[in-house]
Amino acid sequence: MISNKGVQADFAERAARICEKDDDVVGLTAGGSWLKNEIDEFSDLDLILVSKQKISGNKEKMLSYAVGLGTLLSAFTGEHIGDKRVLICLYDNPLLHVDIKFLTIEEFSSRVESPFLLLDKGGELKKVINSTVAGFPLPDFQWIEDRFWVWIHYVLTKIGRGEYFESVDFFASLRAYVFGPMLHIKVHSEPRGVRKLEFISADEDIGLLKATLPEYSKQSLLRSVENSVLLYRKLRLELYTGKISLKKEAEEKVMHYFDEISSK
Repeated sequence: MISNKGVQADFAERAARICEKDDDVVGLTAGGSWLKNEIDEFSDLDLILVSKQKISGNKEKMLSYAVGLGTLLSAFTGEHIGDKRVLICLYDNPLLHVDIKFLTIEEFSSRVESPFLLLDKGGELKKVINSTVAGFPLPDFQWIEDRFWVWIHYVLTKIGRGEYFESVDFFASLRAYVFGPMLHIKVHSEPRGVRKLEFISADEDIGLLKATLPEYSKQSLLRSVENSVLLYRKLRLELYTGKISLKKEAEEKVMHYFDEISSK
């Protein structure tokens, strides 16, 4: 029996019973918030359906499985998150967001976490989990340093031209790809963008992150640039080792350009 996790558990239990009758299904697992006991009324459900034959890549077959698990309102594949094997689904009765990843047993061995086993015919999934190691991909700090000052120069050119909508959107990407992961690493959390930073980061860091949120004006956007640089320099000092090659010349030139744009 699955522990009480509300409507997510009800859906998962029903899905497991349905999949048990399918000879091609090896097993079904749950991950994400389920593993951390963080599921609440706002949580989605992350499932992995493991099959003998490959299902991913065939959208109609993926949809067929999804339809069989409940009252499906809408679904689409996960190109936007870089994984076409995931079907993002919205179900009714109750209204629930469910992500279903379709894997073969061979693909299951490569994973970011060891999920909860809802269904494991013949114990095959448990054998894979016991014989392999899960690992969440960590951000590459050199990758970030190589790009950060180029990105700051980019947004300064857009602010200078007056493309404020483009500039406002830029900071969301910076938080998702730079600040969010770095703040997660700082508190030894999995770097899932900006997810749940409000609950785990220090008030000082949350305040600095909030200061990167701009309004639609040149002065506000420039303040967000300045605050972004301040936060990045702080996190860089706290997290980077001597192995990271800092782009000091790029930093100096870009900050000089910041002064030029600010003075116009």
